[in-house]
Amino acid sequence: MKRVDLKIAFSCNNRCAFCVQGDKRSRFGPKSMAEISRLLKDGRKRGADSLVFTGGEPTIQPDFLESVRVARGLGYTTIQVQTNGRKFCYPDFCRELAEAGVTEFGPSLHGSRPEIHDFLTGAPGSFLQTVSGIRNLKKQGLKVITNSVITRANYRDLPELAALFVSLGVDQFQFAFVHILGQAAENRGWLIPRKVLIEPWVKRGLDIGLAAGRVVMTEAIPFCRLRGYESCIAERIIPETVVYDAEATIESYTRVRQQEGKTKGPRCPECAYESVCEGPWKEYPGLFGWSEFVPIRGPRPSP
Repeated sequence: MKRVDLKIAFSCNNRCAFCVQGDKRSRFGPKSMAEISRLLKDGRKRGADSLVFTGGEPTIQPDFLESVRVARGLGYTTIQVQTNGRKFCYPDFCRELAEAGVTEFGPSLHGSRPEIHDFLTGAPGSFLQTVSGIRNLKKQGLKVITNSVITRANYRDLPELAALFVSLGVDQFQFAFVHILGQAAENRGWLIPRKVLIEPWVKRGLDIGLAAGRVVMTEAIPFCRLRGYESCIAERIIPETVVYDAEATIESYTRVRQQEGKTKGPRCPECAYESVCEGPWKEYPGLFGWSEFVPIRGPRPSP
């Protein structure tokens, strides 16, 4: 499957401490409906049948519903929206998106309590809106795939967050290690945790989801820090994606992620997973070095 990642605007009603988009919200306006239509058509010509609307916050854009309808009309069979989920607190909006063609709803929640989530998003009340939105989506029988960014402020909360996801009935949840770009880079002094510290908390959260029969994933955590949970590593299954960004088109996100975004350490060639592991985002060892990444010896287990 080929996928399109279409960033339709960079404005947002959150001010997340870890936002990788940095100052794009002040430098770039929203794409016009004509431009959105052109890019959606281009994606179909490239053979993509899967689409994710991203940003910024796509749901606050005036043309968002129309963008979804155009995508459905062009034949995209999987249409996901990656969002802070706040507008899902309006049940009618959830219904309208589903009727327009959205098949997967991807709200982000970064803490099991308002004091954690709202602190990280910089938006008081955002926790209550997003949790209410997830409840609305599940009441309507819609597919919910959540994402949570792992930071120093929330990693100990991951088991409680996983339990909340299970209680809300989400279909899938993912823990993604913070990417040290944009606002995350500016806040790196207090925001970025060591991977060796987060590991037990991530695994406890994954265990809660697995025990409840949920699909659980991680992103940007190498194999050597997820022994026994290799099947949860999202990079194994991320589809080939073309990204329509602010100023340029990324023809292959897989290539850019693996060759420019991620990096390998001096001992990685000794690891049984070297051929399939992408390593951490390259900014991480610039902060903490390579001592946490210990090669796994012996034959690689079957998937």
